[in-house]
Amino acid sequence: MAAGWPAIGAAILGTAAVAEGAVRTASHPEVASFGALATLGMAAPLALVRVWPGTAAALSASACLLGLFLGVFPPAAGLLALIVLYATTGIRRKPWTGLVLVLPFAAYAVAPFAADQPGGRTLAVVLFAVTALTAAGGAAYRARGEAQRQAAANQAVQDSLLEHIARGERARIARELHDVVAHHISMIAVQAEAARLTTPGMPPEGAKRLVAIGDTARTALTEMRRLLGVLREDTAGPAGPVRKPQPTLQDLTDLLDEVRDLGSGSARLIVSGPVAPLDQGIELTAYRIVQEALTNARRHAAGAAVDVELHYRPDALLVRVRDSGPGRSAGAPGHGLAGMRERAAMAGGRLTAGPGRTGGFVVEAVLPITKGDQ
Repeated sequence: MAAGWPAIGAAILGTAAVAEGAVRTASHPEVASFGALATLGMAAPLALVRVWPGTAAALSASACLLGLFLGVFPPAAGLLALIVLYATTGIRRKPWTGLVLVLPFAAYAVAPFAADQPGGRTLAVVLFAVTALTAAGGAAYRARGEAQRQAAANQAVQDSLLEHIARGERARIARELHDVVAHHISMIAVQAEAARLTTPGMPPEGAKRLVAIGDTARTALTEMRRLLGVLREDTAGPAGPVRKPQPTLQDLTDLLDEVRDLGSGSARLIVSGPVAPLDQGIELTAYRIVQEALTNARRHAAGAAVDVELHYRPDALLVRVRDSGPGRSAGAPGHGLAGMRERAAMAGGRLTAGPGRTGGFVVEAVLPITKGDQ
């Protein structure tokens, strides 16, 4: 029924239109046959609306105008078919198609001979208004549908991008847990076992405690590996998870080379103080802060010069990233600064960000170190 409604509708409306036209032309037998063809021609093209809506609307409009020339008032069934055709054309065809179909009625409304018939001018204006509004309504419906589909497509792209970012972040967390935290937990187990075996005269209770410490560390390591497996299941590609060493401060030169290769302006690395290897977690935190600060500088101060400063102090590592851009982050604040602050806080440090005293934007982090880190 749904697929064949145009033909059924054309038959019903065509019959009704011919019957109404026959009644109206009963007193004018000279135009009765032409009037019947004109009224039938208004409704019959409805059968083509699924295949050729524009052509069907043009045929119906031509029959309507022919009837007007013959002095035959358009039947209600024919007008209904004309409205359906114009609305469908507005929905399924470009807006200019509806405009072209409305022009003949506009021309007839201003033509001199439209006033030769009783009510002809008024009828012509009404037909023009009805067809124009119908075509415009169909076009508006089409535009709304396209806007909704475009919005849905944009949302799908945004959701996909967010999912990609989330997968990347989960992969990074998995790598950092494995390379930093798991390493330290393993060392706890090893040191506890070594202390139990190498300490002479240790009371039985102390040895028992050391065994418990080692067992707890190994259990925690097992649970962490299980967690890493869950994270990597979602982040592994077709060839499996990508495994590579976590970056350290020695890799900052490669990072700055990448910035220069992107043509985002000059980038310098300035190091002061007695350079010494630090705890892996501190070096990773410093590297990630520099990486995110460089990304923000490239996004909000494209082309600006950037200085990355590392100041080694006895009790702390000072990391400062300064650019020569406009001095503030453009647009709404994102997650970059919040993420850097969280990284610094996890390492026991602090991070500040804002316009520099002499211009540009400055990100500064202070990460505490101990003698055991060096």
